[in-house]
Amino acid sequence: MFTGIVEELGTVVDIVPQGDALQLTIRAETVLDDVHLGDSIAVNGCCLTVVSTGSSTPGGVADLWTADVMQETLDKTSLLGAAAGDRVNLERAVTADKRLGGHIVQGHVDGVGTLLRREPSQHWEVVEISLPEHLAHYLVDKGSITVDGISLTVVEAGDTSFTVSLIPETLARTTLGFRAVGDRVNLEVDVIAKHVERLLRPEYVERLRP
Repeated sequence: MFTGIVEELGTVVDIVPQGDALQLTIRAETVLDDVHLGDSIAVNGCCLTVVSTGSSTPGGVADLWTADVMQETLDKTSLLGAAAGDRVNLERAVTADKRLGGHIVQGHVDGVGTLLRREPSQHWEVVEISLPEHLAHYLVDKGSITVDGISLTVVEAGDTSFTVSLIPETLARTTLGFRAVGDRVNLEVDVIAKHVERLLRPEYVERLRP
């Protein structure tokens, strides 16, 4: 589980195609502190497993880690278009002793949106992002949405898009600071909304009747 609070911007250094999968190697610092093989790290909101670590300099401190990305992930996320040199949002899985600074994030991408417009102002920036229609009913004004692994508050929820307001800290520390109109971003809706929807289906409501 994650919280949507990005810990650092990493850099993709190598991509090795493997037919129906690929290996992704990323340079990072903070997220490799006390990392172990099998640990989970979210990359632009996608939960990936650490399969190896290494150093970019002989005998140096580990600053590289590799993950296997399966076809299912490539089909449903923006990682399909990843390239060497790309900056990516990184967050380690949350531990029980940490504060939940954002909201409950699983690292399971529900869909991909496209950045539609940016409106800078003096102290923040409004960004509009397209939304797959099947996800629209999960969003509400002032609710939570995860964009490329970033926990954000929805300003206006529409049927085909939504807006968020980005403070300088978010712009400086995440990929949303330099995403351009037309860029694709990973979206994860609030898992609590998905559970509530399932429980309210007629077949489940009927089971609860005395």
